[in-house]
Amino acid sequence: MKLKAYFLVASVLLSGISAVGIRDAKPVEGINPGDLAPRIEINGNGSEIHFQNPDGRYTLVNFWAAYDAESRARNVLLWNKVNRLNATGEKVAMYSISFDENTSVFEGTIRTDKLMGTTQLHEEEGRHSDLFQTYQLEKGFKNLLINNEGVIIASNVTPEELAQLCDRI
Repeated sequence: MKLKAYFLVASVLLSGISAVGIRDAKPVEGINPGDLAPRIEINGNGSEIHFQNPDGRYTLVNFWAAYDAESRARNVLLWNKVNRLNATGEKVAMYSISFDENTSVFEGTIRTDKLMGTTQLHEEEGRHSDLFQTYQLEKGFKNLLINNEGVIIASNVTPEELAQLCDRI
């Protein structure tokens, strides 16, 4: 009987200790919702994106390339939605990162899509870059919505989903 009581007390104590550890756990770096977004540094032009915003603003990072029609169209749609959302105050900072290896293709696409003056970044090494590997883009282009603490809160958001998520700010 005493053995059962000791076992019960020990189990309760261990459960309590492990629960404290879980509650205090910090997110780890990764590419899924709930993870800390890995640092982004663009090769060639030295651009770096910081995700922590003391003003509470979200960051939307959209990966795309001119050779991928779906990601290119999504880039334009998301930029239009971000501009409408920010018309009443800065809610979202958006960074679009192109993986076109040819600079003239990237610049021509920006002009054609009427995205001059927006934050369009060009990763000159394309599919061969560390950034492409870090964010596992060989599985397809995506976007990530990141909160002001650098934690990914959603991936592959549509313009409509972006609006709903930003209403929470």
